[in-house]
Amino acid sequence: MSVLGYKVTFNNKQREFFNALKQEVDSYFEKNGISKTGNWKLYTKTLILIPSAIAIYFTLMMVSLHWSVSSLLWVIFGLNMAAIGFNIMHDACHGSFSTRGWVNELFGLTNNFLGGNAFLWKLKHNIIHHTYTNVDGVDDDINNMPFMRQCSTQPWKPMHRFQSIYMFFLYGFTSLFMFFMDYVKYFSKRVHTTPLKKMDAKEHIIFWGGKLFFIIFYIVIPILVIGWKAWLIGFLISQFTLGLTLAIVFQLAHVVEHAEFESAGVDPVKIENEWAIHQVKTTANFAFSNKLVTWFVGGLNYQIEHHLFPRISHIHYPEISKIVRETCAKFELNYIYFPTTRAAVVSHVRFMNQMGRKPISI
Repeated sequence: MSVLGYKVTFNNKQREFFNALKQEVDSYFEKNGISKTGNWKLYTKTLILIPSAIAIYFTLMMVSLHWSVSSLLWVIFGLNMAAIGFNIMHDACHGSFSTRGWVNELFGLTNNFLGGNAFLWKLKHNIIHHTYTNVDGVDDDINNMPFMRQCSTQPWKPMHRFQSIYMFFLYGFTSLFMFFMDYVKYFSKRVHTTPLKKMDAKEHIIFWGGKLFFIIFYIVIPILVIGWKAWLIGFLISQFTLGLTLAIVFQLAHVVEHAEFESAGVDPVKIENEWAIHQVKTTANFAFSNKLVTWFVGGLNYQIEHHLFPRISHIHYPEISKIVRETCAKFELNYIYFPTTRAAVVSHVRFMNQMGRKPISI
């Protein structure tokens, strides 16, 4: 499979693993008579997360609060926005929120509410990241040079010695970085090394309308209502909370110990595994027993299941993970799993520390 014409292909001739797995997963949904998209559990989350974000915003704008209370509310607002991204935006942009396409498109626009752009995100995430996971030179999610070195094929710089320390500070600016990088992608018509497909008039309007909304909603109105000092403090608190939360959850999915990486160099790269096996080997799960974590991160602690079946709603991941684990065992595939969030974070730190060491060949 070479979806975008890269010199990277997978050995998909047999597809024995994925065929066996898909058959079992399809059978699960058929026997239980349930849809692969969202259900009342997801829609209940939506009814909680979106109204609560709006309520917190207007409370911060309209109610005079002690600085300590307002600071806490800005943190909660950032966490709330992250939860909207994990639970609502992510499923909708993957087309797994609803069986109705227009509903997915509508709730996918929450990406724009968070400062991003659904059109660009779908190319970056759905197509590039989900096809070429952890392939250096293609997967934009591990393209954080020169500040961070996230796999052995990326060039080493002296600053990387300290990346396991300063990376969490940089993670806090993830959402703001994505906001500004959208302009780079828009005008350069590229996402990392991938040419951007042509945007129609509607997508251009949505792009500029979304950016204008962000500026008015998060900057202009707060400055006019609460003053620029209170706005600046609150804005930085909420954005740092949002960015840090988003980055940590997604880093734990692929940039940890035991996860494998590939490199797309000048010459054609033939990955020896079928696409599905590549997804298992480059992805990790964590904290299944923590129901609060699973609820908050929208099932993204089940990243292996998500990468294998991105069009199945995260609501179903806990159940199909049993099938995935059994099938991986049959095919003698290592199912990377960390029992707690803390264990996954520690593994990420260790891995980044390892990548920060000066290679012997230099």
